[in-house]
Amino acid sequence: MARKYRTIEHTADIGLIAWGDDLGEAFLNASKGMSSIMVDLRTVAAAEKISINIEEMDVENLLFSWLNRLIYYFDIDGFLFRRFEMVSFGDNQLTANCFGERYDPERHTIKTGVKSATFYKLLVDKENKRVQVFLDV
Repeated sequence: MARKYRTIEHTADIGLIAWGDDLGEAFLNASKGMSSIMVDLRTVAAAEKISINIEEMDVENLLFSWLNRLIYYFDIDGFLFRRFEMVSFGDNQLTANCFGERYDPERHTIKTGVKSATFYKLLVDKENKRVQVFLDV
């Protein structure tokens, strides 16, 4: 599968644009893009599954909460994600299965520490099935 995300250079943060065949896929590609900023995905096995359900007041807050939930799993549980499957997606909710494994310093090298997704220039473009987010690193 062709990569469906790219980074945007910024002085203090890292920007990310992701797209897909639908908006749900764009959210998943943003997740994969963010994970690839954090770690070399080739070193991460899709050994465990975590199901995540998020509800928010709108689609922009949904993207913000989704990415920050993934960061939370790394910060609290040391969990790195490699693959994502959307179970359900709407304007204010998503349920996804996320696959990965716990951080192992012998096998995983953290490339960039991501602190959080931000609202700075956050964009959810429904018409073009594309999202943009800046990550605080």
